[in-house]
Amino acid sequence: MSKEYKSIEENLDNEINRFVSESKVEYIPVGFNKKLTYSEFLSDKILIISAIRKGIPYSLFHAIQDYTPFSESDWAKLLNISTKSLQRYKMSETHAFKSLQSEKIIAMAEVTKIGLDVFDDLAQFKLWLNTPNFALGNNIPIELLSDSYGKELVVSELIRVQHGIMV
Repeated sequence: MSKEYKSIEENLDNEINRFVSESKVEYIPVGFNKKLTYSEFLSDKILIISAIRKGIPYSLFHAIQDYTPFSESDWAKLLNISTKSLQRYKMSETHAFKSLQSEKIIAMAEVTKIGLDVFDDLAQFKLWLNTPNFALGNNIPIELLSDSYGKELVVSELIRVQHGIMV
């Protein structure tokens, strides 16, 4: 992985730790006295639920946005808001997304994590997301991510690709 991407991951780790320690989430993982990594955060479903209920702050969203292959326009569609609203949220230091939007942000972070595990390259993953896929009914994977059923189809296909199972 590139040096720039390592920096993005470090920023994610820092934002996760800041969010968990400052936001007083309802659940703190066992052993939180050490630094929590982004991967550990994504694997702790109880912590994710607590974070979603609290609302993902824009600063954490911005770090996740840098990590994912999604453009600002993609994010606006995924979160069902305008790009103008996203830009307005960026100007607010205290904005936290609503629960439904927070859940979508975390879902896209999970998809990205799986996609990077499969392709080990953001550009390759982005290409896969934007290419019609026979196993997904010739749909473009990124277009399926707007709802939970589509997300599950995309994740399932990524896992099949990872294991070399071609449909």
